[in-house]
Amino acid sequence: MTKTLKKTLPIILSLLGVALFTFIAAKAGVHPVMEALGKVGIGGFFLLVMAQLVVDIGLGIAWKASVPQIGLLRLIGARLVRDAAGACLPFSQLGGMVLGVRATLAGRRAQAVDGEDLHWPEGVASNLVDITTEVLGQIAFILVSILCLVGHQGAARFIWPLMGGMVLLSLGIAGFIWTQHRGGSMVRKAAMFFGRHIAADWRESLIGNTDIFQARLEALWSRPDRIMLGALSHFLCWIAGAFLTWIALILLGAHVGFLSALAIEGVVCGIMSAGFLVPAALGVQEAAYVALGLIFGIDSQISLSLSLLRRGRDILIGIPVLLGWQFVEMSRLRKESGTSTASSEKTVTSVLKTTTSVMAASSKKDGSSPREAEDKDAAAFATSPRIL
Repeated sequence: MTKTLKKTLPIILSLLGVALFTFIAAKAGVHPVMEALGKVGIGGFFLLVMAQLVVDIGLGIAWKASVPQIGLLRLIGARLVRDAAGACLPFSQLGGMVLGVRATLAGRRAQAVDGEDLHWPEGVASNLVDITTEVLGQIAFILVSILCLVGHQGAARFIWPLMGGMVLLSLGIAGFIWTQHRGGSMVRKAAMFFGRHIAADWRESLIGNTDIFQARLEALWSRPDRIMLGALSHFLCWIAGAFLTWIALILLGAHVGFLSALAIEGVVCGIMSAGFLVPAALGVQEAAYVALGLIFGIDSQISLSLSLLRRGRDILIGIPVLLGWQFVEMSRLRKESGTSTASSEKTVTSVLKTTTSVMAASSKKDGSSPREAEDKDAAAFATSPRIL
């Protein structure tokens, strides 16, 4: 029953998301939405894409702040893959996290800054710490956005549910941090979760080294200054995301201030976090933008256009990122396959050489050459009696 629910729940949520998206699009109207998007133009759209890439680099820097052992370029690439998986693939955010772990170890030589090889314990530990610091920064960002929302007509229907959600999220992240420090059994369960979604040899490496996994987590959490720096960096990245929302609204023709855009982006992020099981937040994102836009006097077609701009931006970045990551994975697999083939050929050659040596030694012991030995065997066979 549980396995069936795990398989069918994402499909059901996706269908509900599609239905919600279709309803919102029908209410807003296709023609007004296209007119709003036309105001942005190709140049404005690519401006938003380039600005988002800058924010993505900032997210990699925020990860580096809390996990200094891994190179910056590797962390930026892994972060791009993690976000691309959540935006472009039919996965929930949990699926994106799994791919983020794999991307952290991508490449032919996955090594830390000090030259030590990176394995699954290091990959999972670094991703868990980054996700934790990101949530800490997100909590602060949502609280700031709630403050910006106070005083607006109709905001109360969002403020109190969000405040309750922030209390629950804060308790949850506190328990999650405690688990990473001392929850040995919970750590093993986390390893088992990631282990179900990776290759068999990597699964054995992760699950069979839970003690190493725990040690890596404790080493990362032993630097609270690094953790706080990572959370602060993520908070600044959330603020930068609100700035992008503000620019997008201006390009769409909406007349709002930065604090209003910050309130919209913060509350939308909070709603999307609550609906994290819905693949790509389909329908949830659009409904949140439309509902928040009404509070600030933004037409529903502009709010829907804002959501579509965000999806288009994420897809334009995400597809090349996923293709590049697949190319890296295939190159690594080809190298491993070539190494395995070469090792097999070397083994066969060694066995043949050993066999030849043994045969030569046997011939010398009999005092005859291998050709003479074969002639003797043939003569013996010819003169032997036949049994019918």
